[in-house]
Amino acid sequence: MSTSDPRLPPKARPRRYPPPEFPPRRPKLFARTPPMVFPAVLGLFGLGLALRQGLAALGLEDGLADLLLGAVVALWAFAVLAMAVKIARRPAVLMEDLRVLPGRVGLSCAPLGAMAAAEVLVPVLPQVAALLLWAGLLAHGALLALWLRLLFRLPAEARAVDPGWHLMLAGAVAAALPALDLGWAGLAAILFRVALTAAGVVWAISAVTLLRRIPPAPLRPLLVLHLLPASLLAATAAALGMEIFATVLLLLGAVILMALLVCARWIIASGPTPLWGITAWPLTAFASALIGSGGRSGDFGLLLLVPLIGLVPWLAWRVLSQWPGGKLASLTNAAEA
Repeated sequence: MSTSDPRLPPKARPRRYPPPEFPPRRPKLFARTPPMVFPAVLGLFGLGLALRQGLAALGLEDGLADLLLGAVVALWAFAVLAMAVKIARRPAVLMEDLRVLPGRVGLSCAPLGAMAAAEVLVPVLPQVAALLLWAGLLAHGALLALWLRLLFRLPAEARAVDPGWHLMLAGAVAAALPALDLGWAGLAAILFRVALTAAGVVWAISAVTLLRRIPPAPLRPLLVLHLLPASLLAATAAALGMEIFATVLLLLGAVILMALLVCARWIIASGPTPLWGITAWPLTAFASALIGSGGRSGDFGLLLLVPLIGLVPWLAWRVLSQWPGGKLASLTNAAEA
């Protein structure tokens, strides 16, 4: 005979959990490709291009730089293939990765890699370089449109400006130098003006934000990204013959670099994280800009390049070595297809 009161609601049954899988389920091939591999690859691109400039400035053969750059082009192409397979499996992962900061930073570096590869290939394969240049610009524009669409749908507190905005809004200036090498000075000038305006807005807002709120320790390595537009814009201005702009931007880059060096221990207070990989490209780009300016600035650029020869591969290895086992995807909250 039941003693329960029929007027009382029935007791809720305990939630059923699926039994553990044995052996553990493995994700499909490239299904968890982490976007943060692209900043590390761009750092290697930057090192190879700076090394090419440095060897040329010293009157030495650039075969070592070309060997490194060839390997990096292949590595970037493999990373693009892996990301394309992931997106093809489930296109929604693209927006899911854009929602998180590491995913957005990593994805924004993917088309910029096409522009860097174009700069590498201009001397030997100009037609392929031109194709990569336009592919990178189109992919960058499409990604920017998706990000802006997502940004306006987020709550106000999630739309705060951070240094990663430089990659989305001013990163296309990376296509200016290969465009000049291909004879498209008009395109390079347009990219320069748009990137200069966007970078100026991000610098101004970021300066006010930094005075009001100290960024948490894990996000402080992103501050190095403030050096990137100054470096790329300075190199572009010099190539366009805008000597005053080039000098001012180099001085601005020097001020940013000095501030970063003074605050280095504060910036890396959280210990090694995948975000450290984003610091390599701005440093190598500034070294390239200094070397390209020649004179005493070129000497400083060569001095800066010396420690980067060891630092950049180490940073790239720390990030890329965590890719095969899925650790990098877990650390950066990468979406799974």
